[in-house]
Amino acid sequence: MIRTLVADDQEPARWALRLVLDAEPDIEVVDEAVDGAEAVDKARRLGVDVVVLDLRMPRMDGVAAIRRITESVTPAPAVVALTTFDVDEYLFGALRAGAAGFVLKDSEPALLVEAVRAASRGQGLLDPQVTRRAIRRFAQFAPRPAPTGLDLLTPREQEVLRHVARGLSNAEIARALTVGEGTVKTHVARVLAKLGLRTRVHLVIYAYEHAILSPS
Repeated sequence: MIRTLVADDQEPARWALRLVLDAEPDIEVVDEAVDGAEAVDKARRLGVDVVVLDLRMPRMDGVAAIRRITESVTPAPAVVALTTFDVDEYLFGALRAGAAGFVLKDSEPALLVEAVRAASRGQGLLDPQVTRRAIRRFAQFAPRPAPTGLDLLTPREQEVLRHVARGLSNAEIARALTVGEGTVKTHVARVLAKLGLRTRVHLVIYAYEHAILSPS
C-alpha cells in the first residue's frame, strides 16, 4: 500500500482528495493536514510514502512545507504539489524545494492517482496541461553556465536530456531516436545518476536553469 497524507486548508478539497485516492486498491490515505506546519509534523510522525500538498496554505505555505519535509524527515516521503494556473510563482519554488511533481487541482482524478504512484516509485510527473507553461516560467530566471557535470554525459545522453526537457515521454523519445523504450529508460537513469538528480522533473529544471535548451 502507498501510505499517503493529504494536506489542504479547505475541508472539501481534503474530502475530494481522500475520496479519489482511497478508491484505489494500492493507495491508503492515512491522515489529513490543514496547513503546511501540520503536514510537516504528520509526515515526520506517520512515516508516509507520499504527501499530496496544496501550495497555498496558512501558517506555512506549500513551498516551505515541501522544503522541510524533504530536508528534515527521514526517510523523506515524495511530495506531489497541487496547484492552479494562477500560482505560477509557486511552481518553480516547489520543484526546487524537492517536489516530485505537480498536478492541477482541476485535472482528471486519474492524473492525481498516476502522480501518487509515480512519486512512490521515485519518479516525477508534471501535469501535461502546465508543463510548457511552467518551463517558460522557469526560463525567465537568469540561466547559469552549464556545469562541468554535463561533460560526463555522452552525446546520446545529452540528446535524451534535451528531449526530456521538451516534455517528451519515454515512448516519444524512443520514436524520435529510433530505439527501444527500455533503452531510453536506461539513458534517463544514467543521466539522473551522473547529474545527481532524483527525477525527470528535476532534469527539466536543470536543462532550463543551465540554458541547455531555449524556452522556445
